[in-house]
Amino acid sequence: AEVLFKAMKGLGTDEDAILQLLIARSNAQRQEIKAAFKTLHGNDLVDNLKSELGGKFESLIVALMTPPIMYDVTCLRDAIKGAGTDEKGLIEILASRLPNEVNEIKSLYKREHNDDLEKDVTGDTGGNFSRMLVVLLQALLAAGEQKYGTDEGQFITILGNRSNAHLRRVFEEYRKLSGYEIEESIQRETSGTLQEVLLAVVKCARSVPGYFAESLYNAMKGAGTDDQKLIRIMVSRSEVDMMDIRAEFRKRFATSLHKTIQGDTSGDYRKALQLLCGGDDA
Repeated sequence: AEVLFKAMKGLGTDEDAILQLLIARSNAQRQEIKAAFKTLHGNDLVDNLKSELGGKFESLIVALMTPPIMYDVTCLRDAIKGAGTDEKGLIEILASRLPNEVNEIKSLYKREHNDDLEKDVTGDTGGNFSRMLVVLLQALLAAGEQKYGTDEGQFITILGNRSNAHLRRVFEEYRKLSGYEIEESIQRETSGTLQEVLLAVVKCARSVPGYFAESLYNAMKGAGTDDQKLIRIMVSRSEVDMMDIRAEFRKRFATSLHKTIQGDTSGDYRKALQLLCGGDDA
């Protein structure tokens, strides 16, 4: 807390000291630092950081200071309540989190915003896309004996079953029976946001780190960078499966995540992202 206070005191800000210190700590430790800062200086550390920092670097540091479930809640709230709906943000979080995490997200969302997450999601989306998100929000570990409606309804019910090991076997059998990978059928039979959420669920069932490696690659490839997505993934996976994401990234794209960040970002923002990434798998 004292190091951070000194880094922000007086004229100018020592961004390097801030990023080195915060990124070297776990989220739980950052919460302790925040509490100590409040005790010592009577100020909210996050408010101080916001007033000293700016731009994407500020967004990244504020995200790192947020407890993980709270961060998911904030991202979901922004995806729903921002201008237009950020369907991709909804898909990424709801398709990749574990059932117990989804349940924690729902109760914290209710506590923070006094709204029902499921109602907010359905109020902001429609059709089978909406139905699939609701199934994911149910966080069911086993698909019960639901009555099957449309063929899309069947897809939704089966894919909403959160056991990835089970789904992988289903995909394997599907390939043997039909001669197609499940992804090919989804691409052929569905479109739009429904297609996006079904593919995300399939990718997560096959490999969550693989799904995030691909998402990170897509956030940075081509002209421009989807910084919102880049920050969201790097922060939310930093203590979960970053090493596995790096390995998948290397395997799929013949370059390292570290190098891709290097080429796509700059300044303190780049330095912070590369520290979160860790080593360079050249």
